Amino acid sequence: MTVADFIMDWERETRTGVPEAVFCAGKTLDDIAAIVAAARAQDRPLLLTRLSPDAWASLPEANRAGLDYDARSRTACLGRRNAGPASPRSVVIVAAGTSDLGVALEAQRTLWFHSIDAPLIADVGVAGLWRLMSRIEDIRRHDVVIAVAGMEGALFSVLAGLVKAPVIAVPTSVGYGVAAGGQAALSSALASCSPGIATVNIDGGFSAATLAKKILGISSSKT
Repeated sequence: MTVADFIMDWERETRTGVPEAVFCAGKTLDDIAAIVAAARAQDRPLLLTRLSPDAWASLPEANRAGLDYDARSRTACLGRRNAGPASPRSVVIVAAGTSDLGVALEAQRTLWFHSIDAPLIADVGVAGLWRLMSRIEDIRRHDVVIAVAGMEGALFSVLAGLVKAPVIAVPTSVGYGVAAGGQAALSSALASCSPGIATVNIDGGFSAATLAKKILGISSSKT
């Protein structure tokens, strides 16, 4: 495949409510540069995910200009989606530990790109349950909760047993040994006895954010 072979799905938002994003892992620098240039030429906002710091630093300066890059989440934003009417609904992101912040920030940045400002409550894992309970009233104020956790993923079940909002579980690849790169947290989310949990793939901050956006869109249309 040559750089000229990429085909952007600019109409995806019309069909699905969520515009196409660019998954940068596996793409060459020329691929990424050409896609960003195409978006600029059409004056289209663009979200890039899994853009490593090394790849970012290696992009031509002309491509990096005007891109809002965050190294920890490995995301870059070319502009931001139009907000449209303000939604009465809100999302909160809850991260078990600071080791989960890269994935949590991917979710937060994805929501920001879609003009949804979601607060991030971090380091409230259940190993010190008092930390979560000290913030639980703040969490309960929101209509959707994105929960991000690795290790054994206990945060998902605990949160879902404490809030009325749907919980989107994001297992992360954080943990030792049998945590198995997020498999243990994924199994915990899928096997939870707490109702109201939707689960996305391991390290899927982008997927959780787009699901939250769709939930907010459905809720807003019915108010």
